Amino acid sequence: MRLLVIEDDSALRQSLAATLREENYAVDTAADGEEGAYKARYGGYDAILLDLMLPRLDGWQVLARLRPECRTPVLMLTARDAVTDRVKGLNEGADDYLTKPFDIDELLARIRALIRRAAGRTHPVLAIGEVSVDTALRRVMRDGVEIALTAREYALLEYLAVHRSEIVTRTMLYEHLFDEDDSTLSNLLDVHVSNLRKKLGRDLIVTRRGHGYCIE
Repeated sequence: MRLLVIEDDSALRQSLAATLREENYAVDTAADGEEGAYKARYGGYDAILLDLMLPRLDGWQVLARLRPECRTPVLMLTARDAVTDRVKGLNEGADDYLTKPFDIDELLARIRALIRRAAGRTHPVLAIGEVSVDTALRRVMRDGVEIALTAREYALLEYLAVHRSEIVTRTMLYEHLFDEDDSTLSNLLDVHVSNLRKKLGRDLIVTRRGHGYCIE
């Protein structure tokens, strides 16, 4: 999953990006509202973390530029904790609102919930036959036995599972699994798919020739 962090505090921005990458997210960042609005509209993100008090464009203005054309879920992060601010944020198009300082575990849980809801999946455990993907614990089981996956293998499986029954193109996978600074070679995608089939069953991920991949 690929996230965009729009935050002008450089220390917090870098800390958030590092923490999210440790959780296997691909992360892009923006230091002001104008850059953030541009990336948000064209970057193909699964969720956006948006500060309210930003230079050039504030969080309200960023939301106004994004909605209604951009349907990416937005989580507002701000030190402004008045009820009127929270209500305004939600009414202006934000999907969730978290005040600073915040607990990182709560932030991660809210991000996972936003991504699931956006894909029409409300439960954290995604069952695919004998395979289950626990998006909260980031754990994969097959016939009740936990299967060890690399960070990239898990990210690939989770994205396909969240978008089950949809054909996911290679371009979509590159856009949602790798951040803007990633120089990963394209053939590694085929390697990850092959490894997942070996670990979880050859029929789990179906190749649609000329289109992409699908979990049916």
